[in-house]
Amino acid sequence: MQLLTGIDQSDYSKIEAGKRYYTFEQCKRIAMALNTSMDYLAGLTDTKEPYPRNS
Repeated sequence: MQLLTGIDQSDYSKIEAGKRYYTFEQCKRIAMALNTSMDYLAGLTDTKEPYPRNS
């Protein structure tokens, strides 16, 4: 996942432990890597499909 998002394992561990938070850019990269929307990652929607993206 690090190659797709640029976020290393130690940062993921800190985020999971609540010691660090995602930046907007990190959320965006994760959503793109998982082919979903940031709203889905945040629990704001149950729809996993991403929104149409601009080229």
